[in-house]
Amino acid sequence: MEWTGARYADTPTTEVRTRIAASPEHVWELVSDIGLMPTLSTELRSVEWLDGTTWPVLGARFIGRSEHASFGAWETTSYVVECEAPRVFAWAVEDPEQPSAVWRFSLRAADDGGTELTQWMQMGPGRSGLSYAIDRMPEKEQKIVYVRMREFEQNMAATLDAIKKLAEGAASGEADA
Repeated sequence: MEWTGARYADTPTTEVRTRIAASPEHVWELVSDIGLMPTLSTELRSVEWLDGTTWPVLGARFIGRSEHASFGAWETTSYVVECEAPRVFAWAVEDPEQPSAVWRFSLRAADDGGTELTQWMQMGPGRSGLSYAIDRMPEKEQKIVYVRMREFEQNMAATLDAIKKLAEGAASGEADA
């Protein structure tokens, strides 16, 4: 990620992509399984569906519990705002109209039968835990935003790498069976 001097109100975004030697349908099973995500994340500790939901559908809600050395532990409610198997799964954190963040997995079928997987996120426009750090040190806002966006980018790259290994390992296991 390149230094942009972005402020929180700029709703900065970042994205990471990878090619996976597995079908979009198989990759979809992984990216839409919110229970799998804590095993792939350095921050996300647990996730659970609310309101009796057991799989992503538009409007469904889930609680995520996270922890970070600099921010402590927190809990958020997210709302599924896009859900089209096997193409896109996206959620808004806290308020779907003014989210503290929006996260999205996009899947595109490749000519070779594989999948191009992209994870994208947008910070803001609603307030988040990062807003409190900015409130305490407004003169460091651009650096705070940059450092957090770099963390997101690195964590997203690790998540996609883990999804790739799971998908390709299962795909090769299926081929071997």
